[in-house]
Amino acid sequence: MKKILTIIVLMAVAVITSTAANNSSSAAKKVLDQAAAKFNIKSGTTANFTISSDKIKQSGTISIKGNKFQATTPSAIVWYNGKTQWTYVKKNEEVNVSTPNAAKQASMNPYTFLSLYKKGYNMELKKTASGNQVHLTAQNQKSGIKEAYILVDANSNIKEVKMRQASGWMTISISNVKSSKLSDAAFTFNAKDYPKAEVIDLR
Repeated sequence: MKKILTIIVLMAVAVITSTAANNSSSAAKKVLDQAAAKFNIKSGTTANFTISSDKIKQSGTISIKGNKFQATTPSAIVWYNGKTQWTYVKKNEEVNVSTPNAAKQASMNPYTFLSLYKKGYNMELKKTASGNQVHLTAQNQKSGIKEAYILVDANSNIKEVKMRQASGWMTISISNVKSSKLSDAAFTFNAKDYPKAEVIDLR
C-alpha cells in the first residue's frame, strides 16, 4: 500500500511540476511577444546600447529593420543586410566582410532575440524588482547562444539582454528606443563613403 501511495504522490508531483513549467513558459512567451510587438520591424527602429563583457565595454547606436541591422560605436561601424556583414574598423581603416552565425550577430545586435526565442529554447518567467525577466536555455547546447536572460519593464520595453556564449557572458543594456523610417541601403556597406578603406573578405 505504501508503495502505491508513494507512486501516486510522485505522479501527482510530476504533473504539478509539468503544469507549472508549461504555465511559466507560456507566460514568458507572452512577455517576449509583447516586447517584440513594440518594434517597428517593417520600417525600422533605432536605439542606444552598451555592451559589456570580461573583454570589452562599449556604447553606441543601433538601427534595425527586419533581420537587418547597422551598429555604430567609437571604434567600429557594422552593417548587416540579412546575409552579409561588413565591419569597418576605424583605427586601421579596414572593412572585414563575413557571414556571421547567430552568436556573432547577437554580439552586436541585442534584438536577435526577436526571432531567437521562438524556436529551440526553453523559457521561464521570473518577476523581479526591475520587471519581468525571461530565462532562455537552448535545447541544443551546441547552439551559439546557450543561455540568455531578457529583462522587460512594465511597459514591455526591453531594458537588458544577458547572454552566454562559448566565450562567456555578455550583457547589453538598451535605451532610447524609437521608431524610424529606414532605407534598406542603410544596412549595406557603401565603398564610396570609405575610399581609403581596405576590404578584407573573410567569407
